[in-house]
Amino acid sequence: MPKTDLALAAHLMRRAGFSATRSTLEELASRNYSDIVDELLHPEATPRDDEDLIERYYGWDATTGMASFWIYRMTSSPHPLEEKIALFWHHVFATAFFKSEHIPTLNRQLEMFRRVGLGDLRTILVELSKDPAMIFWLDNNENFNGEPNENYGRELLELFSMGVGNYSEDDIKMAARAFTGWTFEQPIPLYPHGHYDATFLFDPGQHDDSVKTFLGQTGPWNGQDIVDIIVKQPATAKFICRHLYNFFVADEPQVPAWQIEPPGDPAAIDALTAAYFESNGDIRSVLYVLFKSDFFQDAKFKHVKSPAELVTGILKLVDAYQTPAPGIGAYSAATGLMGQQLMNPPTVEGWHTGKEWIDGGTLNERVNFAVNQVGDASKPGIADIIKRMENGGAPLQPKDFVDRTLDLVGPVAIGAETRAALMVHAETDGDLQFGTPEQKQQSADRTVRIVQLIVSSLEYQFG
Repeated sequence: MPKTDLALAAHLMRRAGFSATRSTLEELASRNYSDIVDELLHPEATPRDDEDLIERYYGWDATTGMASFWIYRMTSSPHPLEEKIALFWHHVFATAFFKSEHIPTLNRQLEMFRRVGLGDLRTILVELSKDPAMIFWLDNNENFNGEPNENYGRELLELFSMGVGNYSEDDIKMAARAFTGWTFEQPIPLYPHGHYDATFLFDPGQHDDSVKTFLGQTGPWNGQDIVDIIVKQPATAKFICRHLYNFFVADEPQVPAWQIEPPGDPAAIDALTAAYFESNGDIRSVLYVLFKSDFFQDAKFKHVKSPAELVTGILKLVDAYQTPAPGIGAYSAATGLMGQQLMNPPTVEGWHTGKEWIDGGTLNERVNFAVNQVGDASKPGIADIIKRMENGGAPLQPKDFVDRTLDLVGPVAIGAETRAALMVHAETDGDLQFGTPEQKQQSADRTVRIVQLIVSSLEYQFG
């Protein structure tokens, strides 16, 4: 059975998950790449998390608690793509706590993303349209027959499926009328019963069942009919595939610019769009083409890690939180300081990605976080790197020291400027020596410092 290049396995796990421990990467590298992709795309075949244990340990009665719960799942889940696709849809279909202020219903939305997020777009959009968190977020609970509210209909077309320039104002009005009566039942109050989420309710008395013309098609359309029409549009396929490319492959311009700025790799978007139509909008099928493509495999370190990706990747590197343990709430706070407060995107547009993740303040937070986390030699992942550096006790020359550390931390591909800086540091104290306890301790300290330099580098901040 052909093996997988370790660097490719690491690249796949950064994009389809949240990185992986070194031992996991070595196990993956012993397997066929297609088999790895298949396993990631079919999380139902892997064991499930003990949800009751995790919830009992962390809870989720506030955004910080829920975000911490989610970061734990990102870090420890045996089905990482399920969490990654939930993060993807959480960004595209941005819904925030600052309006809903109802954690159980937001949690139910996340569960919905996990459950259907790799399925066909029609199912995803219908489930989204029935989701109480989204209904309240975009006011569809105030969308009545004779008094339509256009908020959801507008964003469904502009941000969730087709993109600006591919529909008319009349199409928005017709979509709004089709979704009249799609609302939710009020949840049971928290006290004294505990946490209950809201549930979808269709109110036929508030539904406009008259004839509507939407995207050139005429009929007594309801919300599902609108979705049926949307998912068949070439604009929808291209828009969703560009989102997938931006999230999983390489950074694109921000969404508002897509109307005027072409994709960075039009051929890649065409390939993904073809897969979309061949599979009737099945996201799993599109991602299969994406992960197997040359454009994906050649896109190492061409994507700025989001705060969630950076934090969970560092936790993977130091091999922390593979089981529940105190303190993970600090990591949900860390992503917020870096510009990504999970469960609370700033607007209906979600977060701006790519270079927008980086400014003077957030870069400082990113570097300080990474340096502090890898600076503890007692953490299992760092201790493992130190142990692997010993090389059977033989001295390690500065060049080999740098190369081996880059390999163990990533593998990380770096430019000439970064390599020169690392070499200056490595050469300062000469060869790594392991002959005496004092030399071993000195080598361990030097290893920690160079790991800190690597995670501070421009290249490491890309995934």
